[in-house]
Amino acid sequence: MVEDAVEAIGFGKFQWKLSILTGLAWMADAMEMMILSILAPQLHCEWRLPSWQVALLTSVVFIGMMSSSSLWGNLSDQYGRKTGLKISVFWTLYYGILSAFAPVYSWIIVLRGLVGFGIGGVPQSVTLYAEFLPMKARAKCILLIEIFWAVGTVFEVLLAIFVMPTLGWRWLLILSALPLMLFAVLCFWLPESARYDVLSGNQEKALATLKRIATENGAPMPLGKLILSRQEDRGRIRDLFSPQFRCTTLLLWFIWFSNAFSYYGLVLLTTELFQAGDVCSISSRRKAVKPKCSLSCEYLTVEDYTDLLWTTLSEFPGVLVTLWIIDRLGRKKTMAICFFVFSLCALLLFLCVGRNVLTVLLFIARAFISGGFQAAYVYTPEVYPTATRALGLGTCSGMARVGALVTPFIAQVMLESSIYLTVLVYSGCCLLAALASCFLPIETKGRGLQESSHREWGQEMVGRGAHNSGVTPSNSGSQE
Repeated sequence: MVEDAVEAIGFGKFQWKLSILTGLAWMADAMEMMILSILAPQLHCEWRLPSWQVALLTSVVFIGMMSSSSLWGNLSDQYGRKTGLKISVFWTLYYGILSAFAPVYSWIIVLRGLVGFGIGGVPQSVTLYAEFLPMKARAKCILLIEIFWAVGTVFEVLLAIFVMPTLGWRWLLILSALPLMLFAVLCFWLPESARYDVLSGNQEKALATLKRIATENGAPMPLGKLILSRQEDRGRIRDLFSPQFRCTTLLLWFIWFSNAFSYYGLVLLTTELFQAGDVCSISSRRKAVKPKCSLSCEYLTVEDYTDLLWTTLSEFPGVLVTLWIIDRLGRKKTMAICFFVFSLCALLLFLCVGRNVLTVLLFIARAFISGGFQAAYVYTPEVYPTATRALGLGTCSGMARVGALVTPFIAQVMLESSIYLTVLVYSGCCLLAALASCFLPIETKGRGLQESSHREWGQEMVGRGAHNSGVTPSNSGSQE
C-alpha cells in the first residue's frame, strides 16, 4: 500500500523541498491574518470608520474563509489536493494585490472578503504534506512547518514598521503577497498525493509519484505490486458523522472554533491593550465621562509595533513547547494543556499589571494558544481516512473561521463596554476547549494514516515502529 511505500522510502530530499513549499503557503496565510490587526487601526483613523465598521473589516475576511473552507476541502477530495491548493493560492494572490487599490471602504470590504475566500483553501497544503510523510516524522514535520507561520507573522510586523510610516498600507498589502507570488511560481513542481491517486483509481500515476520520491531521496523503491484501496465515494459530509467519527467531528469543531476565536482575539486585543497600557487603564477610560467624538482614533506608534513584535515572537517558543510534548504526552493532552495555560494567562490579565508584565502574559498566552492550533493541525489529518481527510480538515478550518468571524465583535466591540467580560469570555471558552480535548475518543499518537473509512481504528493503524525498533514491516493493510 502507499503507506508501506512512504514508510520504506522515508524522509529525505523530496520532503525537505515539500516542507519549504508548504511553508511558503503558511507564511502567506499568516501574513494575511496578521495584517488585519495592523490595517484595522490605520483605516479607522485614515477613513474615520466607526468601531463596527472596523470590526467588519476583520470579520469579512473570516466570512470568506468560513464559506469556502468546506468547499476547498470537498474540491481537494474530489479533484485532488494539488488542484484545490493551486486554485486557492492564485485566487488569494489576485485579490490580495487588487485590494491594495481599493478606493473606498465598500471596495476593500468586498476585496478582502474575496481574499478570505481564497485563504480558506490554504490549510489543504497540510493535507497534501501529511500524506507524503512517514509516521515517525509526521508530528514533528507538521509542527516545524508552523515555524513558517511564526516567520510570516514576524515578517509582517517588521514590514509594517518600515512600510507604514513611509509608503502606507497600500504598499503593505502588495508586499505582503510576496510569499504567495513565490509559491505560485514553484507550485508546478508539486506532485499530486499518491494516496489520493490510489483512492481515485489512478494506480499508475501513484506509482510514478512514489518512484519519483524514491529517486529524489536516494532510497530503493519497495518490491511488489501497489495494492489498490477499496474504491470509495470521496468528500461526503455525511461520512464525518458516521458512528465512528460523529463524536470526534463535533468535539474537533468546537476545539477549532475555540482555537481561532482565542488566537485572533488575542491578536486584536494586543493592539488595544498596548494602546491603553493595561486592562485597568481601559476600564478606567471606559468609566470616565468625557465628551468624545465616536470616530476619534489613535495611530499605532513605533512602541506599539515593537511590543506587537515581541508578542509575535512568542510563536517560536510555542512551536518548541508543542514539539517537545506532543510525542511524549500525545495529541489530546497537548491541546488540553495549551488551552488551560491560555485560560490561566487570560485570567491573570484581571490584575492591574504594568506594561512589561502585560507583555509577558500576552507572550505566554499567545505561545500556548498557537501551540494548541499546531497540535490540532497535527491531529486532524491523522484522525480522518483518506476519502474524507481534506473535507474533515476543511470543515474544521471552516469552524475555526466562525470563531475568527465572531472574535472582532468581542475583542473590539464588547471591549468598549467591559474589558473584564471580554477577558472572561476568552478564558471560559478555552477552559471548555481543554475539556473537549480530553474527551476526544481517538488518540492518534504512534499510528499511521487511515486509508479506508470501512475499518475501525486500530485494525490497520497501530504504528509501524510504535512496537518495532528494527525494520519496518510492510504487511499493514495487505488484507485489502
